Amino acid sequence: MTDAYAQSGVDTHAGDLAVELMKKSIKGTLNENVVGGFGGFAGMFDVSFLKNFDRPLLATSTDGVGTKVAIAQAIDKHDTIGQDLVGMVVDDIVVVGAKSMFMTDYIATGKVVPSRIADIVSGIARACSEVGVALIGGETAEHPGLLKPDEYDVAGAAVGAVEYSKLLGPNKVQVGDVVLGLESSGLHSNGYSLVRKIIADSKLDYTKTVQEFGSLSLGEVLLEPTKLYTGILNTLLESEVGSAVKAMSHITGGGIAANLARVLPKNTTLDVERNSWKPLDVFQVLTQWGNLTLNQVESTWNLGLGFAVIVKADRAAQIQQHLISAGVHTWQLGIVESNDCSLEGYIQGAKGVDGGAVRLVGNYSTGN
Repeated sequence: MTDAYAQSGVDTHAGDLAVELMKKSIKGTLNENVVGGFGGFAGMFDVSFLKNFDRPLLATSTDGVGTKVAIAQAIDKHDTIGQDLVGMVVDDIVVVGAKSMFMTDYIATGKVVPSRIADIVSGIARACSEVGVALIGGETAEHPGLLKPDEYDVAGAAVGAVEYSKLLGPNKVQVGDVVLGLESSGLHSNGYSLVRKIIADSKLDYTKTVQEFGSLSLGEVLLEPTKLYTGILNTLLESEVGSAVKAMSHITGGGIAANLARVLPKNTTLDVERNSWKPLDVFQVLTQWGNLTLNQVESTWNLGLGFAVIVKADRAAQIQQHLISAGVHTWQLGIVESNDCSLEGYIQGAKGVDGGAVRLVGNYSTGN
């Protein structure tokens, strides 16, 4: 039976070897709440501690990395893409004030190359360890004929928990609250279809260096891992100023205004000052190569703004300093106002949420 399956293009022995190679990195994420250890059909997690909650809520999120994996495949570097996956998933969960507990992953590939799969999973495990999340399950599936031998895609899901009384969201936001923006590490994992089009149109090679980015290859620059906010933000929420945080937004697909509009209450507006921060060099270079303006891509890329927190005005400076002390450049983007004007030029709500209205105003700072 095994020989027949191998003839169809599926190598179960390679899959077993991949599991052996990734075992050590996965075990490093496990904690006292994980039941059953490594290798079971289902991952199990002891949630007895939720008995201490008055009204425990579970929060879950699932995501992938998108076409950023094509760049990892182009330069045969696979040990960072896992962090992108973790960031895309757990940093959505912290938006509601929840703390992620555990995660699972799924890798589909045309051919299982054990060392490559181990590299991907080691990146996932490292990121999980950094934010205190147990990697309790996963699956690697070989899909010959559907994917080419060197192609793969990754996806993941995580579950977190939050006390109902500490749930964050638009219902807690009030006029006068301050919006703080947190610096991204780069493109994160959004808008790579546009990135790849610009590179293709410019006839550039991911494996080569370019003058604008120094000694790193273009592919290495574009693979800069997604910044992980969860650990820092959970610490903030547990601090003495944590109660002053009203809502959060993860700036992912859809860009800056749309993702902020999702977490504002209806009948409020926010003007985000473009000169509050300076877009990272990678965005400026890509827009120049693509003959685009930064304004044209602010609904696609984060432009150096990866996350936002909405806080009480009288604690804004203290929270900003807390984040800066944790190593995250943070800026004041604007103040929540009442919707007493025309919404022309605003983005109102997004992704099915009938929320507030946001627009970006002014010009980006692009100088030294």
